[in-house]
Amino acid sequence: GVRDVLFFYEENRCSMTYMYEYPEYLKIKLTKKTAKRYPAYELYLYGEGNYAEENKNLLLTGIPVLFLPGNAGSYKQVRSLGSIALRKAEDVDFKYHFNFFSVNFNEELVALYGGSLQRQTKFVHECIKVILKLYRDREFAPTSVAIVGHSMGGLVARALLTLKNFKPELINLLVTQATPHVAPVMPLDKYLTDFYTAVNNHWILKAQDLRNLTTLSVAGGFRDYQVRSGLTFLPRLSQHDSALSVVSSAVPRAWASTDHLSIVWCKELILATIRAFFDLIDENTRQITEDPKKRMSVLNHHFVRHPAKIFEENPDIFTALTGAFMWITVKASKWTYSVYNDSDGKYFTFPLASHRKSYSHVYCENSMLSTSSWIYGCMNSNSSTCLEATDLSWRAELLPTTKVVILKLQDYSSLSHIVVQVPPTAGNKYTLGCEFFKEDSRTVQLPVTHLFSFGLSSSKILLNSTGLLYNVQLQHFNHIYQAFKIYIDSHCQSLRERKPSVYRLHIPWSHEDSIIVAKVPSFTEISAKLHIAQPQNDSSIPELNIYSSSDCQYEVSSTNLFNSYCPYILFFQIIRFHAGALPVYIVSNILLAYGGQLCTLISTGQCSDFSLELVRTAKPYKVEPLISIVVFLQGFNWFREIWETLSLPEVDATVPSSPDAWFPLVSLILFLFGTGIAYWSGVFISISLRLFSSLWLALMRPTVLQKDKLITPRRLCRVLSLALVSWTTCGAFAVLIIYLQYLFKVLKGIHKVRTQSSMDSISEATQSLCNSATIAEAINSLKMHITILNLFTWIVLLNLPSLIYWLKNLRYNVRLDPDPCRSTAIIITCILEILMNSSTFEVKSSKLLKIAAKVPLPLSVAMLAFGRMHLYKVPHFVMFSLLLHVLCCIV
Repeated sequence: GVRDVLFFYEENRCSMTYMYEYPEYLKIKLTKKTAKRYPAYELYLYGEGNYAEENKNLLLTGIPVLFLPGNAGSYKQVRSLGSIALRKAEDVDFKYHFNFFSVNFNEELVALYGGSLQRQTKFVHECIKVILKLYRDREFAPTSVAIVGHSMGGLVARALLTLKNFKPELINLLVTQATPHVAPVMPLDKYLTDFYTAVNNHWILKAQDLRNLTTLSVAGGFRDYQVRSGLTFLPRLSQHDSALSVVSSAVPRAWASTDHLSIVWCKELILATIRAFFDLIDENTRQITEDPKKRMSVLNHHFVRHPAKIFEENPDIFTALTGAFMWITVKASKWTYSVYNDSDGKYFTFPLASHRKSYSHVYCENSMLSTSSWIYGCMNSNSSTCLEATDLSWRAELLPTTKVVILKLQDYSSLSHIVVQVPPTAGNKYTLGCEFFKEDSRTVQLPVTHLFSFGLSSSKILLNSTGLLYNVQLQHFNHIYQAFKIYIDSHCQSLRERKPSVYRLHIPWSHEDSIIVAKVPSFTEISAKLHIAQPQNDSSIPELNIYSSSDCQYEVSSTNLFNSYCPYILFFQIIRFHAGALPVYIVSNILLAYGGQLCTLISTGQCSDFSLELVRTAKPYKVEPLISIVVFLQGFNWFREIWETLSLPEVDATVPSSPDAWFPLVSLILFLFGTGIAYWSGVFISISLRLFSSLWLALMRPTVLQKDKLITPRRLCRVLSLALVSWTTCGAFAVLIIYLQYLFKVLKGIHKVRTQSSMDSISEATQSLCNSATIAEAINSLKMHITILNLFTWIVLLNLPSLIYWLKNLRYNVRLDPDPCRSTAIIITCILEILMNSSTFEVKSSKLLKIAAKVPLPLSVAMLAFGRMHLYKVPHFVMFSLLLHVLCCIV
């Protein structure tokens, strides 16, 4: 499953963007107050060549666009947008042009540490004010700024509207690229989750106030394994008519999935964005239009359905059909025409009266991809020619190799003819085709194999192509955990050259279509997976649209991926959607094994191996049923009221909206994954400790086992020192120091045991019962210490992002503020300082041992209930369990 997420996706179909002149980044001077408050952040203006030289005096006359980089992103990523916009401005002789600004966030890791997101948001607000001041007293001075945000930069842009003193009219257009709007990819600290909650709640509650802001969210598709596309869809309640979410594979003229970084430089996608920007310009103000309806029309034109025509706000309804063209009447229900070096223009007219009774739709296609009109509707019922007609080309849709139009005859009852124009051509070769058909005859149903078919069932249909279009409805394909392959085998009667076929997987409830172009004849494999599940109030059916070649036969089959592979595709979907929760399941399993070791200590007086206890105690039926019962009961109002009265947090399993909620088996599978990873991490840590202890044994002098005191003045000083380090610098740094101390203490213990064992084996005569008991006790203590070390290894890993962030920004500030694990670090320091000097001897005689042994199970349940979407809560459960262990050492 992990392999499929990371490596098995479509090849990169994006072209690289290139600069024709050397890119330059002019640093914009900020106010002293702003520069002092945000020393790590900067603002730049992009330019290249003569354009960059002209802008050095900052006499700007263009339209301001601000680029916000994402997690660890560079301000230089603006160059693809800036360079293509500059080339486009040259094409129109700089009648309109854009000034691209970019913010340097010092490549901060904001996807992993949320403490600086609010600071970044406030800095962007200051930048917008500085940018607008640069245009003061200009003839066409802008009053707002358009923003393009990559990854977390898009979330920062949305957060601007949550600032108290921010004026919403300062931004009227927001384009986000691969931004996780719904939830953080890894909720590693409270600041990150709180930031998301504040932003999304504001956009839902204040949706009416955001109608003047037009927002476009573009996702990367399956190539982007860092941010899955389901997270990029804007909250549904906030969309109304002013927001649009699309996947790059569905964007016209791009039709390509992008990874998390290539979405910034993918030429096809950048071209679509820049074309949209230029179409958004108001000729009167020479700025982006203030009309929200026009902004949405432009975005739909370039990112949803492109009619293969240049955008017009109010296209002419009627068009005069002029020119000395030949008029030819076509009465057949199916017609194809090939054009090559045709010097005479033609109008082909299709009378509708004779077809209305027998057919419900008409379909036409044209392989000449120019932006000129080509299909019209005529109202002259008694004439073979038509002087004035309705331009139906705006009803067309652009596909990779053709443009198509489908008209329902019932909706065009006033039309008497359809006219297809064939202009004179010189050296161009293209084909046209039209056919009348009944919708039922071209719609077939393909039941897709369900999740539990295990390859025992498959579906197959045969399409004897007498037409140009087929719609294959994929029944019951509506859940994110469904994954199967569609195979299309095309055979043709003759070997003549044909136009390629186009296969489109159309998901009606979201813009996540994928398009494949295939030669004919060919065997094509389509992987069918969803980014978001079907909404509850939606009854639409996904379709496979086959734009076929006539006289060819198509065999379409759907096969569950269990049929030819192990069930890794289901695991692919689980890993893709829930990999962020895996650390919780791993720690939960280790905690269960730790509790098992304490129980064994009570019953036998010996501490068993971690791996044996994991196998014995890590049983899903001990954990999962209780969570499922709570989730079920939360569907009742009375239970929810009691829950809220007790001020208990919401169970993470019930947070996602159904049917994106946890599938019943998903948590079980993740638990089993967690068991496996916990087992092998334990093996890895155990082997690593043995190897390092061997090295220690070779370098250090032999030592004798001796009992250490739990608390000494020296250790108290060490705890106070680490607490001071945590308070004045970074909590994660103090955790790492105490973890390393614990690691060396365990290595030293292994070294002592091995030394003592080797000494006793050499001189058996001197070996006493006392010595044997001491070694056995030391081995028991080491087993317990290794399990605790395993637990804290994962806690250190969860706190590592804030440590990396602190080290990266150390030159600006010695103290990490805010610090998500400062108080946690102080408690962990105290616990580990005592535990590293403890042994199972003190624990066995404690009155609290029975309580300490029973607590890990309910803590594991609570961890899975409340920590799956709040990873920062995991250390709290571990600390509580180990705090009881400390008390067992004392009491």
